[in-house]
Amino acid sequence: MIPLSVLDLSFVTSGSTPAQALRNTLDLARHTDELGYTRFWVAEHHNLPSVASGAPDIMIGQIAAVTERIRVGSGGVMLPNHAPLMVAERFKLLEALYPGRIDLGLGRAPGTDPVTSYALRRMQEERGRDDFLERLQELLLLETRSFPPDHPFRKIEIMPSGVPLPPIWLLGSSDYSAHLSAQVGLGFGFAHHFATHDATDAMLAYRRGFQPSQWLAQPHAILTVAVICAETDEEAERLAASADLGFVRRMRGEFGPIPTPEEALAYPYTPADREMIRRNRERLFVGAPETVRKRLQSLIDETKADELMVTSAMYDHEARKRSYDLIRAIDLRPAVQG
Repeated sequence: MIPLSVLDLSFVTSGSTPAQALRNTLDLARHTDELGYTRFWVAEHHNLPSVASGAPDIMIGQIAAVTERIRVGSGGVMLPNHAPLMVAERFKLLEALYPGRIDLGLGRAPGTDPVTSYALRRMQEERGRDDFLERLQELLLLETRSFPPDHPFRKIEIMPSGVPLPPIWLLGSSDYSAHLSAQVGLGFGFAHHFATHDATDAMLAYRRGFQPSQWLAQPHAILTVAVICAETDEEAERLAASADLGFVRRMRGEFGPIPTPEEALAYPYTPADREMIRRNRERLFVGAPETVRKRLQSLIDETKADELMVTSAMYDHEARKRSYDLIRAIDLRPAVQG
């Protein structure tokens, strides 16, 4: 069976609070740990009323503390928002507290709107350009202490000392991170759940171009997919109505809490709205276990994914937990590599 993992964004739901969304994330982490999922990742987003957490490093510590086996990581830390040294210190600290259970996923996007992005970075040196690669190089050089002898950063010792950085993953929704992670020899995670770029193209490009490194000997590609699974196709469709309305609103620049299925089913969609929903359903897997299995297995075979990471934007927390129960029981086979 292909390894299964979780991406949870601490979604706020209609009539509830961001604080409850954070508690639901902890509860889901405990639940999926017991089910045998491989990883539980949390993301970094800012100024979104629909997403409760903008601090994945803090959430990772809280999740690791209430779970026993599952790996916990960032999906991801938006590296342009942070000094590489700060990222290294915080994730070494997490690795020291929970050895062998932490992942460091890095993203290139700001995870927010331009004004909030400016507020996050305004006390940093303003460069006015994409400096993700430079920040990644600095992070890796800090870890390996490979700065030239005359470089001032050569003398920096990241505390806690004697603790390695957790495994590093580059995350993306295009082929940029696919090529970069292959070149550097890092793990790669592709965001199929919101990407417009073809997942198969990015995943196979990563595998073809992978260069073994001190970080990773063999390529490992994680495919993140959005899934809503229920006992029947009809019930899954009812639950997915919330995701449909949420998507329509996001396309209009409205980022409110996840609506109830009842609100979504009663919403007066325009023909243009329904066409947007139809297109989005191409990357949203909805249905009973067998319905979901057929679509997921086809995608696994096409992309040669080494691991499947599931995210579920659902109104009802217990229904989301049940969805992960059903997905865990589906017989999803790894793709034949080569």
